[in-house]
Amino acid sequence: MRLTRCQVALAAAITLNLLVFFYVSRLQQQRRRGGRAVRLPRLPHSAPDSRVTVLIREFEAFDNAVPEVVASFLHHDPTQPIVVAADTLPYPPLALPAIPNVRLALLQPSLDRPAAASQPETYVDTEFVALVPDGTRAESPGQLQRMAEELKNTHARLVAAPVATANPPHCLALEVNLREWTASYGPAPDPPFCDALDGEVVVVVRTRDLFNLSAPLARPMSTSLFLQTSVRGWSVRLLDLPFAPARQPPLATAHARWKAEKEGRARRDALLRTLGVRLVSWEGGRQEWFGCGKETARCFDTVVGDTPSYLYEGRWTPPCCLQALRETARHVIGVLEAARVRYWLEGGSLLGAARHGDIIPWDYDVDLGIYLEDVANCEQLRGAEVGSVVDERGFVWEKAVEGDFFRVQYSETNHLHVDLWPFYPRNGVMTKDTWLDHRQDVEFPEHFLHPLVPLQFAGFLAQAPNNYRRFLELKFGPGAIENPEYPNPALRSLTGSG
Repeated sequence: MRLTRCQVALAAAITLNLLVFFYVSRLQQQRRRGGRAVRLPRLPHSAPDSRVTVLIREFEAFDNAVPEVVASFLHHDPTQPIVVAADTLPYPPLALPAIPNVRLALLQPSLDRPAAASQPETYVDTEFVALVPDGTRAESPGQLQRMAEELKNTHARLVAAPVATANPPHCLALEVNLREWTASYGPAPDPPFCDALDGEVVVVVRTRDLFNLSAPLARPMSTSLFLQTSVRGWSVRLLDLPFAPARQPPLATAHARWKAEKEGRARRDALLRTLGVRLVSWEGGRQEWFGCGKETARCFDTVVGDTPSYLYEGRWTPPCCLQALRETARHVIGVLEAARVRYWLEGGSLLGAARHGDIIPWDYDVDLGIYLEDVANCEQLRGAEVGSVVDERGFVWEKAVEGDFFRVQYSETNHLHVDLWPFYPRNGVMTKDTWLDHRQDVEFPEHFLHPLVPLQFAGFLAQAPNNYRRFLELKFGPGAIENPEYPNPALRSLTGSG
């Protein structure tokens, strides 16, 4: 009798299912007998398995309960897919069962392995992933599947269940402003839907969503995951499906906790810098900086074409740099005032004061005009005429290499700076000896400086030309205050045309 194509296909499918059943049965029999596990072949899928892969990423190699975590899930389902992910081979070695559904993924590339071996998505064939922290124990069967079902029936892109520890999770609002390099945490307005969670949780997410994040398994996992999902507008729903803590929890000694906290802080700091977050406002109002300081270089390279590198990234001046500029400006102006050196806000700094009462959010230096005849009144400026002067607070006063003007740097390491432009009157017009190819670099009538007027700038009052609106329109053109623009719109424009 001739078989039709449909009959042949049906027979092949039945045979394939019998083979899978046979191998799974052998695996379970040998587990019960304590024999050596049979390694199942990976079968191709036309669609992902609807089950949930347990992915354990957040653990310390030197002290963990990963074997107990793995065993607790296998106790309820011996075929549960489990992936333990680490940057490098954990040491001491993890005592993981030698069965095909439990795998160790090493994320750091190696010369002797293919590229796919370092990609965590290679190890996941299921529709959902459960991100399980160390010290978690599955107490009842079906917990992950119930979470996956909840995820299918909610508008949230992630669901989470608490781990019953001394640090119960609670909902947070999280606003990430990439342009301003900031992240702000606060109370969630609509729990159990949250932007982020603080505390120990198991998170279930669709596999395609997790591995479409730019850094899906960056540590610390909770910090990196929620920063990335919040940027995308994804929420997480906190479920009342608690997991138990491990019977032998990790980090049981004071030394182990101290070491884990120390390494965790270092990972968090590196993560935030990598993801471009320079200032975090934590719940309760505490602020923490993750950018440059007196002892480090500034956050951007030498500026070319009046367009700093961060503008090409769609960002403004990092907040640490703005803070350093404010500190430098306040210090310089304090020195000038004490030495009776007449000064005024110039160029973009005056524009920022008129528009924001502060430095322009994308500016990278501060400009002040000074009377050339007053330079001799200031010890630091006199010293800068012949070489660099580091004052008692670590600011560096020097003559600029670009021309006949002065520059005060934040420190010897961090070159954020204030430029001091010496002007002198000639026939009622203020002029100077060095001119740069800037639109605003022009002469102006001296009457704008008689009198000077106080203007709010960078958190204090600074001196500014009188009728500063007219002064700015002379320098930048009509509507300069009301129509903000980047320094060189031909290269990069605030409106996006550059």
